[in-house]
Amino acid sequence: MEKFTTFNGIVAAIDRPNIDTDAIIPKQYLKSIKRSGFGVNLFDDWRYLDPGEPGQDHSQRRVNPEFVLNQEPYQQTQILLARENFACGSSREHAVWALMDFGIKVVIAPSFADIFYNNSFKNGLLPIVLDDALVDQLFSELENSEDYRLTIDLENQVVVKADGIEMSFEIDEFRKYCLVNGFDDIGLTMQHADSIKAFEQQYYERLPWLK
Repeated sequence: MEKFTTFNGIVAAIDRPNIDTDAIIPKQYLKSIKRSGFGVNLFDDWRYLDPGEPGQDHSQRRVNPEFVLNQEPYQQTQILLARENFACGSSREHAVWALMDFGIKVVIAPSFADIFYNNSFKNGLLPIVLDDALVDQLFSELENSEDYRLTIDLENQVVVKADGIEMSFEIDEFRKYCLVNGFDDIGLTMQHADSIKAFEQQYYERLPWLK
């Protein structure tokens, strides 16, 4: 998993509460478990004017010019601003994969669905919870800017606006450690690779018939 470092990114906003996982990545695209290739279908029903199916050439579909991620500069969005209860509905890790494959590294919202929140950390996406008032402020400022950017400083747990004002956020120390170091579950396990190898060697020396 890629290490999460401080970065400055373009912010796009979707001003809807209770955005569910079927809106983030519709069910017909859930057949693959490769973790990649889902970005083109992120918010599929909102991004395109005609229905889509797996395997088709999505570049030939009619895009919805009114949807924010189809507009410049938001096609390069790295930070998504949303309302409460983001990614509710059915549990699908594909929702996180689709956001990340599009290029989004951070989602800021007043609250998240629990399963999505947990899946985000396991895949390197940072979900930031801010108070409703602060989220309202960000929405308002974004409306008045054509290129609204924020700096995300995970080490110091702050969102920094262009004017230098910082908004602090809470994060579990272990999850922060994993993101900063780029450790997913496999990466965490591999930190103990030498100990695991030594155990296996001793185990098979005592029980060689199990090899």
